[in-house]
Amino acid sequence: MPTDLRPPPPRAPATTRAASPPRRGLPLPVWNVLAVVLGLAVWAGLARAGVSGLPGPQEVAVRAGELAMDGTLLDDGLASLRRVLIGFALGTALAVPVGFLMGWYRTARGLIEPYVQFFRTIPPLAVIPLAILLMGIGETPKIFVIFLAAFLSCVVSTFQGVVSVDKTTINAARVLGAGDAVVFRRIIVPASTPFILVGMRVGLGAAWATLVAAELIAAQEGLGYRMQQAQIYYDLPSIFVGLITIGVLGLIMDRLLLAAEKRLTGWQERR
Repeated sequence: MPTDLRPPPPRAPATTRAASPPRRGLPLPVWNVLAVVLGLAVWAGLARAGVSGLPGPQEVAVRAGELAMDGTLLDDGLASLRRVLIGFALGTALAVPVGFLMGWYRTARGLIEPYVQFFRTIPPLAVIPLAILLMGIGETPKIFVIFLAAFLSCVVSTFQGVVSVDKTTINAARVLGAGDAVVFRRIIVPASTPFILVGMRVGLGAAWATLVAAELIAAQEGLGYRMQQAQIYYDLPSIFVGLITIGVLGLIMDRLLLAAEKRLTGWQERR
């Protein structure tokens, strides 16, 4: 009686079996909402416990409604937003070409880098007295201090983006006959874009962080000015309204930059 003497086919080892798809947790926006709810709950609990006279979320919301109804919150928010946008735009507009010059031309780097590194060690807030003496007490010194904070944060990122470009890619382009203009436009700029956008986000945070101190320069409106006035009268709810408004405006602008980053750097591999 014939018998099949062939050995059975080998079984796949356990390590080669198809892995089960990873379990997906809650979407990120859901976690964001949960974090906000948890933060409000902790805040309300601390206020209910009477920690250092901390106002609760409801008290701050009532005060925000009052300031919004009389137009104070809108006027102060627009004034601060205008200063931040102008200072940030000017700082970024100058930081990008300066960063490209430092990274692309060795001579420019040798001439500019000592000044950039020197001023980076000086907090922009320390420049306020000098700005007042040289520029007066109008809008110019306020915008200048914000401009300086944004510029110093962005220029270093732009420079790092240029010097981080793979030299092999540049050499390959030159072998294929690409000139400096083509290499710069088709290789350097796209490869540096992620660094530039990260620098812009850092510069935006620095601009908002400098805002309150900048509005100490004889300001008559603005979120920083209103918070300083509230400090005099120990108006904690108004101070919290200013802090939350600055945080919300800064978060919205950061999300807009993040959306632009995803759109402009879609070719990047992301986790």
